[in-house]
Amino acid sequence: MVRKLILASQSPRRRQLLEEAGFDFEVIPPHENAECGICSGETPPELVARLAFQKAQDVAKSFVGDALLIGCDTVAECQGQILGKPVDQSHAKQMLSLMSGRIHHVFSGLCIWSRPDDRYWLEFDATRLQMDQLEEDQLEDYLETGAWEGKAGAFGFQDGLDWVHIVEGSESNVVGLPMELLSKMLSAAGEDQESSGDI
Repeated sequence: MVRKLILASQSPRRRQLLEEAGFDFEVIPPHENAECGICSGETPPELVARLAFQKAQDVAKSFVGDALLIGCDTVAECQGQILGKPVDQSHAKQMLSLMSGRIHHVFSGLCIWSRPDDRYWLEFDATRLQMDQLEEDQLEDYLETGAWEGKAGAFGFQDGLDWVHIVEGSESNVVGLPMELLSKMLSAAGEDQESSGDI
């Protein structure tokens, strides 16, 4: 029997990726306090794994029934700086200026949480990208579109930008939900009735 899937996220991009892959699922967003920010000393993989775990756990606490919950969090990283969602246009410009002409990475943490037995699986994925050197007018034109809002690193690969290129790794990971990893983890959750993950 195929178990019910719950997406513990309000991201329209994650919802779209699941829909395009043909998954039947329900959306239950976590509370805002489940997404507390960066802790000192955390690496990008540690950060996204912790936040994915917190999101899945938050929804699991109040969910009654048999289901697999999907928690995910995504950040960009460049020059050792973790880049989450920009707070405003000025912040977005700082992020894009940092990445301009440089290699950067996008990390996603992914947590599959099983209810009602509360076993979980926790992994992360990483994609390496190259951003072209952006001219000032090119940068300003993009910022004016507002397409940077709500996106880790202030850009959306799914927007068809011709100045961001994947060097290595998953495209769906950059969009916000690593579908290849998700498929592997859902298979593991369906087959593994004994072990659970540990953060």
